[in-house]
Amino acid sequence: MAKLRITWKRSTIGRPPIQERIIKALGFHRLNETVYHDDTPQIRGMVDKISHLLEWSVED
Repeated sequence: MAKLRITWKRSTIGRPPIQERIIKALGFHRLNETVYHDDTPQIRGMVDKISHLLEWSVED
């Protein structure tokens, strides 16, 4: 299964609380951190909601 490489690039200061909760749900702790997740519809949905805060790519 493909993996998503997700990097948190922009702060959640001043953003709606749901966006902060999505950041935590993806497993981020600090800015510029990178996490890897399986490419599932649930993860894609979270990434789509906060894509303006992230950089992401698909890796095999």
